[in-house]
Amino acid sequence: MIHKHNVELTFYKFFEIVGISASDFRKTRIHIGDYTAIIFNSKNSIDHFFRMLKELRETVSEDMKYFCSTEAIALYLQNYIQYRKRKVFFGNQYFSDLVEVIAKHRDEKYLFPCSDERQTEYTKALDKAKIKYMKAPMYTSAPRDLTKFNIDEYDVLALFSPIGVRSLVKSFPDIKEHKVLIAAFGTSTHAALKEHGIKLTIAAPTQSAPSMAMALENYILGKQQDSVIASKGDSSKHGVKNTIATSGKRSKPVIANKEIYKQRMEAKKAQAAARRAARAAEKAKKEAEAQMVVEAKVPEKKTSAKKTAEKKVK
Repeated sequence: MIHKHNVELTFYKFFEIVGISASDFRKTRIHIGDYTAIIFNSKNSIDHFFRMLKELRETVSEDMKYFCSTEAIALYLQNYIQYRKRKVFFGNQYFSDLVEVIAKHRDEKYLFPCSDERQTEYTKALDKAKIKYMKAPMYTSAPRDLTKFNIDEYDVLALFSPIGVRSLVKSFPDIKEHKVLIAAFGTSTHAALKEHGIKLTIAAPTQSAPSMAMALENYILGKQQDSVIASKGDSSKHGVKNTIATSGKRSKPVIANKEIYKQRMEAKKAQAAARRAARAAEKAKKEAEAQMVVEAKVPEKKTSAKKTAEKKVK
């Protein structure tokens, strides 16, 4: 977006993560050892889960199963466990994909380390699928002071969570009077904006824009988007200067079409298999060459021994 559309991006987290103390967690009377599976929806949940284990001086069984919303989050577990020796499951792209995986393991006792928010998109998805789980608040989100920013210098503010909305409202109570456009990711974030009476212009995820980056790009290009509240059109028509402030972190590109995603994954697997086959063929070739050298040396030794024997006879 920066190079293609000449967009200026400012990355700044609108809130900070604060861990809940072990003494406060004990008050929940949750015993981690009573559960057979853990659900992780973010790297924060992983960090604070293992922090809590350390503070409580508890350990988890090697048979514990880990269910992660994406492969990237699953791989992050390597910072704390021997990944290959544990049972790790993950979804393709959305949390709903993970819920489908969890639904195949209904006999497990699930623990869900998360923030202290009452209800989120994740808990709603688990409740809808009738998954039995225990919500375990291990960290909380605290608003950050945003007054150092002049939001009138930006054309769009991109929000990713209800706490981001609360931080914005706390720092700028008159936010509705500013001309800045609001983009938001997730239905819970949309609901938080509606609760404060703030107009949502760019909504994500949608069928045509499953990521915030795609939603922003579609808006800049004036493309029609699903579920976007407010008329969309030419950025010049809306006075958009193509400068965006976002409360999230840089993320990897998200593939919109699941079929394309699967095809690319299969292509990557095929390429990896081809590389393995090439390495195996190269190794076999080197071994064959080495064997030929050995076989060539053996007759030479025999000839030398024969000559020595002949000399002795003479």
